[in-house]
Amino acid sequence: MGLILDTSILIASERRGEAVEDLLLRARVVYGETDIALSAISIVELTHGIYRGKTDADRIRRRIFFEGVVRDLIVHPLSLEIAQLAGRIEGEQAAIGNIIAFEDLLIGATALHLGFDVASLNAKHFQRIPGLNTVNL
Repeated sequence: MGLILDTSILIASERRGEAVEDLLLRARVVYGETDIALSAISIVELTHGIYRGKTDADRIRRRIFFEGVVRDLIVHPLSLEIAQLAGRIEGEQAAIGNIIAFEDLLIGATALHLGFDVASLNAKHFQRIPGLNTVNL
C-alpha cells in the first residue's frame, strides 16, 4: 500500500512555499509510514508549469521545487501494463458516458497498478475511476 501524489497536491505545496520534505512529513503524519510516489505524468505537468511561469522568479522557484520532487520521490514510469490498464478503464468508462481527463486517467491507472491510493485536492476527478481510492492531505 502507498500513495501516489496527484499534481494538484504538489502545486499547492509549491505555492505555499513548502519544501518537498514538509509535504512528505505531513503525508506520513496523516497516513503513517507508507510509500509515497508520483506518476511520470506529474513530471510532465510540473515541467509545463516551470515553462509557463510569468516571471524569472516564478520559473526559478518552480524549478527548485521540481528538483526536490525528483530528488525525494520515486517516479513511476508509464509502463505497458499501466498503459493497457488506462486504455481499458477509458474504453469502459467512455462506453457509459463517463469521460476522464487523460492526465487523471494515467495517474489513477498508475496507482491502481501499484495498489496505491491517490492523494489529490481534486478527488472528484479520480472518483470517476472504478476501484481507485482517493484521499486528501
